Amino acid sequence: MEPTGVLVVGSITADVTAFSRRLPRRGETVLGDDFTLVLGGKGANQAVAAAHSGAPTWMAACVGQDPFRDIVLSGLETHGVTLTEVRTVEGRTGVAHIRVDASGENDIVITALANASLDEAMVTESIERVRDRVGVLLLQLEIRTEVACHAAREGAAAGLTVVLDPAPAQELPEDVWPYLDIVTPNESEATVLTGVQVTDLESAERAAAWFLERGVRHAIITLGAGGALSVTKERTRHFPAYAVTPVDTTAAGDAFTGFFGGALAAGLDVDTAIQYGMAAGALATTKAGASPSLPGRDEVEPLVNTSMEGATR
Repeated sequence: MEPTGVLVVGSITADVTAFSRRLPRRGETVLGDDFTLVLGGKGANQAVAAAHSGAPTWMAACVGQDPFRDIVLSGLETHGVTLTEVRTVEGRTGVAHIRVDASGENDIVITALANASLDEAMVTESIERVRDRVGVLLLQLEIRTEVACHAAREGAAAGLTVVLDPAPAQELPEDVWPYLDIVTPNESEATVLTGVQVTDLESAERAAAWFLERGVRHAIITLGAGGALSVTKERTRHFPAYAVTPVDTTAAGDAFTGFFGGALAAGLDVDTAIQYGMAAGALATTKAGASPSLPGRDEVEPLVNTSMEGATR
């Protein structure tokens, strides 16, 4: 029997979010409308999304020894993520400071703190412990770059499907790309990494080709309201976006990658997995916050089924 689990190697933060009608200009103070303190971090968000998809999900990560630790661990556990590979280290848990305006746009400052303590030995140990139960490894770049690259190499060696969401975008060593089965950047991340200004499907295809030329087997460029472009050496396919009214775009990309990874681990074909990811990403924009906005399978599945029924008529 093929393993159906997902291992996420990545970041955990306490998300401190302020909501206001508009974002302040430099040096300006504005009055806010609301405030939340919840579980966040790209790694944790993807782990929650994968767990919501129905996949058994583990997370290899670090938290600190402060009050935020209990908040984030309780959040992960509540959402169904197994905590055996989360280490408590000295110092403070990572924090993300997020500001969201009335249109749903946001800006974010991330302070790594405990996330910087995740090291290569921890990653190797976690992969060894869960490799018989997981088929997909999800990675992002809110942990140290060298640790994410090490995880990609170790995951590939263990026979896992390695998926990288290259966010926040930053330069990676050339030798890591062949270890990646799939990359899932959005327009801005693809632009930073490839040097191709991604503004439409044609430019997204050129950016995708950059990844394939370096050894990645499948590039999925997410384009927000423009849908997603899936590119392999054999085929290019555009997936239209699901129509929703966004409230807060925080964690939409994480919802996509987590549900996509969970669907792959469950044995679904890649096109169906993309549909699950896109539906989850769209639904995540309709609620405020990071982990609180991540939809459940019971919300995602009807949207996917409706879309597929429409496509076959």
